[in-house]
Amino acid sequence: MSAGSAPVGTTHTLSDPAPPAPAPTASAPPAPALPAPAPTAVAPAGSGDAHGARPGAAGTADAVPPGSWSAGPPVAWQQPEPDRLTRLVVRLYDRSPRWAVPLAALGCVGAGMAYALVSGPTTSDPDAPPSCLLKLTTGLDCPGCGGTRALWYLLHADLPAAARHHFLFVFAVPFLAYLFVAWAGRQAFGWRLPELRLSSPVIGGFLAVWMAFSVLRNLPWAPFTALYV
Repeated sequence: MSAGSAPVGTTHTLSDPAPPAPAPTASAPPAPALPAPAPTAVAPAGSGDAHGARPGAAGTADAVPPGSWSAGPPVAWQQPEPDRLTRLVVRLYDRSPRWAVPLAALGCVGAGMAYALVSGPTTSDPDAPPSCLLKLTTGLDCPGCGGTRALWYLLHADLPAAARHHFLFVFAVPFLAYLFVAWAGRQAFGWRLPELRLSSPVIGGFLAVWMAFSVLRNLPWAPFTALYV
């Protein structure tokens, strides 16, 4: 073997080009990271509603969003125990016949009429007991002053004199009487009379007129002095 010859066992000479590098292979893009599942809140035992169902869809144990539960089970509000007098009244009402309450209300109305007839408010002194505290101390007519005298005149069929003492009371008496008859008849006998519907604006307007009447009747100038009783 000469000095310039290649050693035995070699596969290439120094002048041979280097073997080509392997071509890079296309790699798939990295998979996006999945978000961690949100923690679910488990309702404490006994915290369902009155039928045993938990919040969420009916009959399912749905996950409750975090923060929607306070610490510990909710505290249910309990109605206070009624006192003995309330229990007695409720027991008597349940056991009494249905005409008993209208009869008791009619007795109260009759007692008021009897008092107006017996007391003689048209002939008694202004300061005779029982007297209006406002009129006794200030001399001013209150919103109800003259009502007893107006009722006395109504019971004696003297409509002008009744209106002179309290014409708003005289105006309201037919409506109050019909409301009472309709309510008592329905409670005691099952009557179905046409309902008298008084809307809130109507009631508010009547109260406003009543308060204006209470102010005007105390003015010391004519013709308002004619309203003073």
